[in-house]
Amino acid sequence: MQKPVTEVAAGLIYREGRYLIGRRKAGTHLAGFWEFPGGKREAGESLAECLQRELFEELRIQIDCPIPYQIIRHEYPEKVVELHFFRCHIEHGDAMPVGCEEIRWVSPEEFREFTFPPADDAIIEALQRDVMGAAS
Repeated sequence: MQKPVTEVAAGLIYREGRYLIGRRKAGTHLAGFWEFPGGKREAGESLAECLQRELFEELRIQIDCPIPYQIIRHEYPEKVVELHFFRCHIEHGDAMPVGCEEIRWVSPEEFREFTFPPADDAIIEALQRDVMGAAS
């Protein structure tokens, strides 16, 4: 039997060398893990629209036009998640943890100090490589 696929849009929100991450609330799937903010795509919306809606709902921010970065498909025991990561910047608002426990601005070098879901491993490695490539 095929597992259902959940499409998720996630924002790589960048400012002054740091990315915004949020900690998942208790009682949710992967509670306590840190993640790049975003959420599930609803019927009839594009992934960019999904990301803009989710970031406003979760953080009360409006972003510029999201730029596709990478797609990662990860299989959990109960479902398959297809994560669409987008680079973006905040246009309006100051991020507040409305839909998550807390938020932090962290550099790619600091990512390993936080516990992310297994699905995020590849994106963390890619962002750390980007920093190393920019430094050389």
